[in-house]
Amino acid sequence: MVTSSALRWQAGRPALGAQGMRGFTLTELMIVVTVFAVLVGAALPSYNQFVRNQRVKNASFDVFSSLVLARSEAITRNKAVSLAPVTSGTWTSGWTVTADAGATVLRRQEAIPGITITVTGPAAFVYASSGRLSSASGTFELSASGSSITTRCITVDLSGRPVTKVTTC
Repeated sequence: MVTSSALRWQAGRPALGAQGMRGFTLTELMIVVTVFAVLVGAALPSYNQFVRNQRVKNASFDVFSSLVLARSEAITRNKAVSLAPVTSGTWTSGWTVTADAGATVLRRQEAIPGITITVTGPAAFVYASSGRLSSASGTFELSASGSSITTRCITVDLSGRPVTKVTTC
């Protein structure tokens, strides 16, 4: 026997066919994947440029901090401190900050990892005990090639103070 309350409960219940339809259809899934692929394809080139900019920025910070360290150590030790590439004339392969005519290594910077970054600069920097450069002022130019070239310039004036700019030298 069916009571009136049982009839009301069955009347409010959805049909069996509507209850079986859950989730996404294949067409909806393909549309979502296509939209996602278009968005990733549009964002990837600007992400690559962002990565290049950050790597050049990090490399310029490494050079800048080595210059500041060399100047500071020259003043502190009251001796000449030099900053020179590991391989003669090739700053990209790394550099060292040395005191006491190369006897004491204060910092050794390894080669710049990641994408190819070009670092051009003088043969070496020598800071006198006063913190000034022993020779003429110099510049470093760091760049990474790509769809658009990213460049930073570090200039060292005669007082030995380095200044970095986002521009070509």
